[in-house]
Amino acid sequence: MSTDAETSSDLWDANDVARYLKASRSWVYHQAEAGRLPHLRIGGLLRFDPPTVKHSLAVKRLRELRS
Repeated sequence: MSTDAETSSDLWDANDVARYLKASRSWVYHQAEAGRLPHLRIGGLLRFDPPTVKHSLAVKRLRELRS
């Protein structure tokens, strides 16, 4: 059985996404707020599901290759 703490630790914060993408934290926030980066809003916090972020980026790359 997983606890809320274990579940939330599976999510990335903006720093984690920025590190993964080698981008700035502010860029991550801007992309999320613009709807270009999938995220969850938990209270006032943005959290990111790692598999969803990775899938979203893979789809974006495929679309760019097909253009």
